[in-house]
Amino acid sequence: MLKALPLVFILAGVVLYTVLSGADFGAGMWQLLAGGGERGKQIRDHAHHSMGPVWEANHVWLIFVLTVTWTAYPTFFGSVASTLSVPLFIAALGIIFRGASYALRSGAGSSRELRLVDGAFAVASLLTPFALGTVAGGIAAERVPVGNAAGHLFSSWLNPVSILIGALAVAFSAYLAAVFLAADAHRLGERELEDAFRVRALAAGLVAGALAVAGLIVVHADAHSLYTGLLHGAALAVLILSLLSGAAAIALVATRRFEPARFTAALAVAAVVAGWAFARYPVLLPGLTVDRAAAPHDTLVALVVAVLAGGAILFPSLALLFALLLRGGLGHPQAGTPDAPVVPPGAGGLPIASPSRARIAVALLVVGIGLLNAADAGWAHAIGVVSLFGFMIVAFAAIVPRALATDT
Repeated sequence: MLKALPLVFILAGVVLYTVLSGADFGAGMWQLLAGGGERGKQIRDHAHHSMGPVWEANHVWLIFVLTVTWTAYPTFFGSVASTLSVPLFIAALGIIFRGASYALRSGAGSSRELRLVDGAFAVASLLTPFALGTVAGGIAAERVPVGNAAGHLFSSWLNPVSILIGALAVAFSAYLAAVFLAADAHRLGERELEDAFRVRALAAGLVAGALAVAGLIVVHADAHSLYTGLLHGAALAVLILSLLSGAAAIALVATRRFEPARFTAALAVAAVVAGWAFARYPVLLPGLTVDRAAAPHDTLVALVVAVLAGGAILFPSLALLFALLLRGGLGHPQAGTPDAPVVPPGAGGLPIASPSRARIAVALLVVGIGLLNAADAGWAHAIGVVSLFGFMIVAFAAIVPRALATDT
């Protein structure tokens, strides 16, 4: 169980990065497809301001996935990073160019400079999810052998399954962004922008769904073992969940219920990612299983403790950050409304600690670390893992800010 636990962390990080950064990347794509004239300018400006620099915090999930992977499964990480170095390099360049373009946009001195900056931002937003999708496709299609640079430098990620997953990553990003941007326009009372992104969300959702279903034909032809895994067990269950969630999201967008549509759209995409992971488990690479790839016991224990302890700090912070953004708490006051009052320390805006919960959290941490290190039995390790998960949950509840429970 301990050897497979880091995979749970990795899957959670991949899902969060796919959903949250997908919406961020998709906003850049819609800037590319905004069109000309005043209407196109409004669409580009809305996409730019709605996402904002706060969404760059999403890259923490990519860093998290990379760190956990190379610590828990070093042989797997080294094989992937060396064979798939080209698409990983393209993705890294895309992330850098996106951040630079966003920073330079406010300093553009002419319409020509603004178009160049927006163009660079949009192209980077398109290439980055595609490149990362081809990485996932190369792993899923078993095109990455075990060993340092043992696979082909280009065919490992330029193959039918990899290109399919890259295209799916682009389609999912455009879909998520359109739903999120329609919701933001609805909150701001911008009916024209709401209509524009509502149409885009419906179109992108239908394209993404059709591509996902039709992609099974490509998988059947190019990676039959993956196709078989997708249609059995847990993988099949989550893919059915994805279809139902995607249909619900389309219906909610069509009826202008954008807030619940955000969650159903995210669930649909997350279920697809989980389905591909379940289809391959427990094989990571050809001939390399989770048990064989895992790091030594002490390393895994230290990793689990560090992740859960860090999560108790990180999750409340990110939850507050995104809650404020989605409610408009980080934007400028709307016309005709007074400036938001300054909240003094301890008046509801800062974390409120609970002494009893803090003591319980510490006890769970001690029990978890003790059982994972001092005991050898599998049942003791299971209790230790549950105790550490309990620590993260209780610690979260002990320090979570009131601002998460009330509208700002």
